[in-house]
Amino acid sequence: MKFLRSRWIVLLAIGAVAAAGYLLWNARNGDSLPPGFAAANGRLEAVEIDIAAKAAGRLEDVLVGEGELVHAGELLAKMDTAVLFAQQREAEANQQRAEIAIETAQHLVRQQEAQRRAAEATVAQRNAELASTQKSFDRAKTLVDRGTAPVERLDNATAALDGARAALAAAQAQLAAAEAGVSHAKSQVVAARAGVDAAKATLERIEADIADAALRSPRDGRVQYLVARPAEVVAAGGIVLNMVDLTDVYMSFFLTTSDAGRVALGSDVHIVLDAASQYVIPATVSYVADVAQFTPKTVETAEERAKLMFRIKAAIPAALLEKYITYVKTGLPGMAYVRLDPDAEWPEHLAVRLPSE
Repeated sequence: MKFLRSRWIVLLAIGAVAAAGYLLWNARNGDSLPPGFAAANGRLEAVEIDIAAKAAGRLEDVLVGEGELVHAGELLAKMDTAVLFAQQREAEANQQRAEIAIETAQHLVRQQEAQRRAAEATVAQRNAELASTQKSFDRAKTLVDRGTAPVERLDNATAALDGARAALAAAQAQLAAAEAGVSHAKSQVVAARAGVDAAKATLERIEADIADAALRSPRDGRVQYLVARPAEVVAAGGIVLNMVDLTDVYMSFFLTTSDAGRVALGSDVHIVLDAASQYVIPATVSYVADVAQFTPKTVETAEERAKLMFRIKAAIPAALLEKYITYVKTGLPGMAYVRLDPDAEWPEHLAVRLPSE
């Protein structure tokens, strides 16, 4: 009898443990939730970012390891920049050459302008000489017509007038050439300045390529895996490493049509992770699928697989992620509890609880 009594006590204890486990399972899966709430299994996810080389080249070094927490602007990897620095020195030399060409062209402009002023003075002189010669010619012609001077004097005056006209034409041609020289010299200044601008643009492009050769983290996140190793040659756009953005973390889960129809953007969600069930993490609905889907592949019964489900995303606030960034890990499974009725009170066991700082 004593043996049978002990056996019954053991069986009752096992039954009590089983019942407690069943109740706990029901609570975790939403069966014990009050009206106005829904629950579903989910998994923490984050936006993945591929850190890639902009241009083809040899990977000089990788400064982080897999699983390492990194911050925005942190240097993750470096590409070999020996060729780029050589191109930078060449571009700087071209810029100096172009700047010297500007000074040379400006000196040429001043020289051509001086020649133009000299040509203008010569034209003025030749005009004066032509006017004087014209007067001499007129007097000689008048005297010859009156018979008071020999015809030879008129011939000499005519020759002098023709010479003065030729000298003026030559001076005017020199002036035109001087003006063309000035225009050409000024165009050389413009070309030299354009050469400086082109050299500066080339230099800026090379400096940008050098900056791009330092692969930096665009966000606070965690390195997932390395794709390339130091000394490997990476193609343009080749991925060096992959990271997750820990400033954009959310849980994806699925709800039935009846529950999903009551979920609004901004609805409160509380997340309980399997790995840290002592904490309750606040979140808000950031996405509700507008097209129904079949249930996830993890649902194994044919009856449930036939039901249509809607995908929901619950985003964790960025300020909270920043505060507890060292705790954040993606891929962790858990439960998402959604408040369908804004007036419903959260059960005590689902009140927000976060790690102490």
